[in-house]
Amino acid sequence: MTFYIETERLILRGLRTTDLDGMFELDSNPEVHRYLGNKPVKTKAESQKMLNSIINQYKERGIGRFAAIEKATGNFIGWSGIRLNTEYNMNGYTKYYDIGYRLIPKYWGKGYATESGKAAVNYAFNVLKLTKLYGITEMENQASHNALLKIGLHYVEDFYFEEEQLDLRWYELKKENYG
Repeated sequence: MTFYIETERLILRGLRTTDLDGMFELDSNPEVHRYLGNKPVKTKAESQKMLNSIINQYKERGIGRFAAIEKATGNFIGWSGIRLNTEYNMNGYTKYYDIGYRLIPKYWGKGYATESGKAAVNYAFNVLKLTKLYGITEMENQASHNALLKIGLHYVEDFYFEEEQLDLRWYELKKENYG
């Protein structure tokens, strides 16, 4: 599958093996993992495994996170988009589509999570024809909470994710409430 979405300031496209350096910069940063269980990767091999997993999701599930590229510079700034989660039982759900984003810190505070997230929601409802979309954030991550609300998701409840020992928030957006 080929994914390509343009927003005002971003290009969202399928992740490629050539994104390895950007993925490593992103996921080796402890600040990025502050609200993700504090488990940054230590080697490029770990980032390569993650990248391969996402590329495999495109083939197996028809969707996976998108590379986020800043138009003005052509820089890889992180990833954003939709995935079909089948790996975790999360808040009682075992198969669901969620929206997420992860950006390199120098690109925080610019509205890129919201901008890319809105494009991903549009893609979810108008291209994938989904009826419901979920979001998850760590309870202390106020910036991510705000971005999910700006994207249009609605806070539902807090829950504890036993597998990673994290206090999380659960969000949802139904297609009939979109737009």
